[in-house]
Amino acid sequence: MLAFAIFLVTLVLVIWQPRGLGIGWSALGGAAVALATGVVGWGDVETVWHIVWDATFTFVALIIISLILDEAGFFSWAALHIARWGNGRGRLLFPLIVVLGAMIAAVFANDGAALLLTPIVLAILVRLEFSTGAALAFIIATGFVADTTSLPLVISNLVNIVSANYFEIGFDRYARVMVPIDLVSLAATLLVLGLWFRRQIPRHYPVERLETPASAIRDPQVFRAAFPLLIVLLVALFLTARWAIPFAFIMGAAALLLMAIAGRWLTPGREHVVSLSRVIRSAPWQIVLFSLGMYLVVYGLGNAWLTAGASRVLAWLGEQGPLIATVGTGFASALLASVMNNMPATLVGALAIDQAQVSSLTRELMVYANVIGNDLGPKFTPIGSLATLLWLHVLAGKGYRISWGQYMKVGLIITPPVLLATLLALAFWLPLVD
Repeated sequence: MLAFAIFLVTLVLVIWQPRGLGIGWSALGGAAVALATGVVGWGDVETVWHIVWDATFTFVALIIISLILDEAGFFSWAALHIARWGNGRGRLLFPLIVVLGAMIAAVFANDGAALLLTPIVLAILVRLEFSTGAALAFIIATGFVADTTSLPLVISNLVNIVSANYFEIGFDRYARVMVPIDLVSLAATLLVLGLWFRRQIPRHYPVERLETPASAIRDPQVFRAAFPLLIVLLVALFLTARWAIPFAFIMGAAALLLMAIAGRWLTPGREHVVSLSRVIRSAPWQIVLFSLGMYLVVYGLGNAWLTAGASRVLAWLGEQGPLIATVGTGFASALLASVMNNMPATLVGALAIDQAQVSSLTRELMVYANVIGNDLGPKFTPIGSLATLLWLHVLAGKGYRISWGQYMKVGLIITPPVLLATLLALAFWLPLVD
C-alpha cells in the first residue's frame, strides 16, 4: 500500500505539475520518498538507470535533431508540399496529413510528431480558414497518428527503445518484425479516422492561399544536410545492430553533426540562422529526471506486488495459445498504460514477461504485444503518454482546448479497433519472420 500510495501521488504531481515543478522533479521527488521509506534501495537505482539511460539520451538527441530541423523550416516545407498535393480536395488532404504524421513519428518519434507537426498543421488550417469542426478533425488525427504509428523502428518511441534494450532485440530484427505491423496500424488508423470524421472533413479548400514550400526554408544549409544525414543515420543504426552499440551514441553523434552544421562550427564567422542555445534550452532534459524517478517508483511498486501479479496473468494468457496471449497482453498493457502512463507500464510489462513461464514463441509475441499496447493504448486517456500531454499543452498554447471528456470520447471509440487489428497482424506475422 505504501508503494502504491507513493506511485499515485507521484503520478498526480507529474500530471498536475504544481508551480511549474515539471515532470522530472515531480518524478524524482517520488523516487526520493521511495528510497527514504525503503520501498526501493540504492541497488535498484543502478538497475533502473541501466534500463533507462540509453533510451532517455537517445530521445533527447532525437528531439534536438528535430528542433534544429524545425527551426530550419524542414517540417513546414514538408507540410506545405503535402497541402499542395491535396490539390484542393479535403478528403485527399486528410489521409496525406495522417501519412505525413506517420512518417515523422517513424523517424523523429511520437513526441517529435506531436510537438512539431501540430503547430504547423494548425497554421495551415488557419490559413485555409477551416471551420472549427474541420480543424478539430485534423488536429485529433495529428495527435492520434503520432502514437499509433510509432511502431516501426526502435527509435520511433521511448517504449520501443526500452523494450528493445531490455530484451536485447537488435535494430534490424525489430524493424523486420514491426515495419509490416506498423503499416497495418497506419491502414487501420486511416480507416477509423476517415469513418469517424467523414462529415467534418471539407470537400474543397483554397490551395491558392498556401505559400510555396520553398518559402518555408529558413536555413538552406541545414535543409540540404537533412536528407543525407537521416539516410546515413538509419543505415548506421542497421549496420551497428550486430555490435549492440548503444543507440544514444549513434543518435548523439548525429545530433552533434547537425549542431555543427547549424551553428557553422566548421565555418566560423558565417552567420547562423538556427539558435542552438534555444534548441538546447528546449530539449527535454526533464525526461532524464522523469525516466529515472518514475521508473524507480514503479520498480518499487513492482517489487511489492505488481510484477508478480502481472506475471501470473501473462502466464495464464500464455496457456490459452499464441493468439489469445498476443491480444490479451496487448490489451492488458494498453489498459495499464492508460491509467499509469505508458513509460512505467512498459517496465511493468517487461518485468512480468521476464518472469512468466511461457514458450519462446509466446514470449516473443508478448514482448512485441507489450510494445504495441504501450504505444497505442495511451490513446484511451490523456494521461497515457507524455506525447499526448505535450500535444494538449501545445494546443492550449495555440488557443485550442480539448477537454478530457472530448478526448476520451474519441479515444475510447477509435483506439480499440486499431489496437485489435495491429495485434492480430502481429500474431499472424511474427511466426513467419525467420
